[in-house]
Amino acid sequence: MRAAALRVELHLPAPQSLKAKRAVLRPVIDGIKRLGSYSVAEVGHHDLWQRAAIGVAIAAPDGESLGMQMSKLRNYLDSCLEVEVIDLFITDMEDPE
Repeated sequence: MRAAALRVELHLPAPQSLKAKRAVLRPVIDGIKRLGSYSVAEVGHHDLWQRAAIGVAIAAPDGESLGMQMSKLRNYLDSCLEVEVIDLFITDMEDPE
């Protein structure tokens, strides 16, 4: 089994309030959850209007599947016009057998 924890730093250009930020970020998080069996949460920049950090956990049976899942996630984020990916931090974990 392979797993990865990702921290995605996002810029949200449109929101002018925290309420507007949540309205933009919620569909993005829900879309990630619909991609597959990902665990997703907002993990940073809670008090900033145009900045967000989300954490995503992905598990897969092998490295190839994990790579495909991470590519699928990145393609989805790149297709979201309301957010811009600033940075992506990946912690890859391998099952110690």
